[in-house]
Amino acid sequence: MKYTSFVFVLAFLLTTSCRKEFIELTPVSTVSVDVLYKTDKDFQDAVVGVYSGFRIPYQNFWQFGDLRGDDTKHDLANGLESIRVDNFLTDYNDNILLTSWRGYYSAITNANAILAKIADANPAVVTNKDRHIGETKFLRALAYFNLVRIFGDVPMVTTPITTEQAYQTGREKVDKIYDELIIKDLLDAEAKLPVKYTGADVGRATRGAAKALLGKVYLTRKDFVKAEEKLKDVTTLGYVLLKNYNDLWDYTKDEHHSEYIFDIEYLAGGLGIGSTFTNTFTLEFQSGGSALVNELSRIYGILPGATAASGGNPTAAMFAAFDPKDLRKDVSVATGVIGADGKFVALSTTGVTSFSKKYMAPLKANNDSPANWKVIRYADVLLMLAEAMNENGKTTEALTYLNMVRQRAGVAAYAGLTKDDFREKVYLERRLELYLEGHRWFDLVRTGRALTVMAPFGMKPYMTVFPIPLTELEIIRNPAVFAQNPGYE
Repeated sequence: MKYTSFVFVLAFLLTTSCRKEFIELTPVSTVSVDVLYKTDKDFQDAVVGVYSGFRIPYQNFWQFGDLRGDDTKHDLANGLESIRVDNFLTDYNDNILLTSWRGYYSAITNANAILAKIADANPAVVTNKDRHIGETKFLRALAYFNLVRIFGDVPMVTTPITTEQAYQTGREKVDKIYDELIIKDLLDAEAKLPVKYTGADVGRATRGAAKALLGKVYLTRKDFVKAEEKLKDVTTLGYVLLKNYNDLWDYTKDEHHSEYIFDIEYLAGGLGIGSTFTNTFTLEFQSGGSALVNELSRIYGILPGATAASGGNPTAAMFAAFDPKDLRKDVSVATGVIGADGKFVALSTTGVTSFSKKYMAPLKANNDSPANWKVIRYADVLLMLAEAMNENGKTTEALTYLNMVRQRAGVAAYAGLTKDDFREKVYLERRLELYLEGHRWFDLVRTGRALTVMAPFGMKPYMTVFPIPLTELEIIRNPAVFAQNPGYE
């Protein structure tokens, strides 16, 4: 028996996971769903399939979260989709829209199938039933959170549906999706998930991940009281900032450290489940640029001759935003590196003018990087908590959390800020701390500053969301049921 989500026929289980420690390579045979969902291991394998649905959408998440904003640009005259995202010219035929839409709905479809089957499962047989439900609901909430932030109103599908039902299912309002799905799923997830895992399960969604994501949801909806409550809870769960910011980007070390809350995880090693991030952000092999490329290969162990896209180029404004003493600056924004002879090796003057070192990782094969995508880390939580507390009139107390992040970066702590001054400082700190981690654009939108900041770059008022992929509109072919976002018709 098969069900269809909005866009495609469900492949019930994907054969690999997105987790570093519990990659499961045993193929899942094509069997009936009733046979498939029986034991605890069956459901655990099924949940792994939900994680897998995020691997492809998050490869391009930086284009929505960073390239769309003012801190990142696309320098080279290649990659037409990236150029269009950068310049508010996104076309509803662009593949980035379709792969993101389908990837998230793949995860949602798998999640719905699990939740439908696990409801009546015997806890004596499915011994981790609550955990499986919690993980599945966390992932479904994350998928919908990204969908509504990117596309606005989207179909809200919570159970397996047939192809015929899919054709008749329209888009639901964002507020309804938040109220009836995202928030409820995350509340249930935080109640059911463990605080931490050990062994092969490390990397799965935890109670801290659910609370942190719920805090971000509340902050996005400007429910600052509930945001403060959930984010303050996260500070009681044992997370600690790493002493050295650059260790976040050292891929020779374990990414499951004290600051880790939740990543989309990838595993290099020739299995086709590494990430593309090192290739995406490595410099183009351009005339005059070989010396720098060779140094990057030497320093980071990047494959000589690796395919490079030169994506995610920091803007001049981003360079200017950093204090010269800020320990985050060198890894975040750069125009070159120190060579083996101790001399500065700069970018060539053609094409690319800047780059980020955040995703430079050992690379033995193209598009097979060990670099994860950090969905939520503890510094993000501290800054969100500081923002929420300030909005709740607790500016002095909020300084503690803002300054924890600043002091780790080696810059002076703030003191004596007014509520309005604090608001601007925490917005700036998020730019500096979280550069090229998928936050800037969504921060601009949720705080109501997007049009003011981005209008000089071509933004129009309706462009707080992206167009619905044309392929999805053509499947239903009924604007009364499934219409394009205004302005993109």
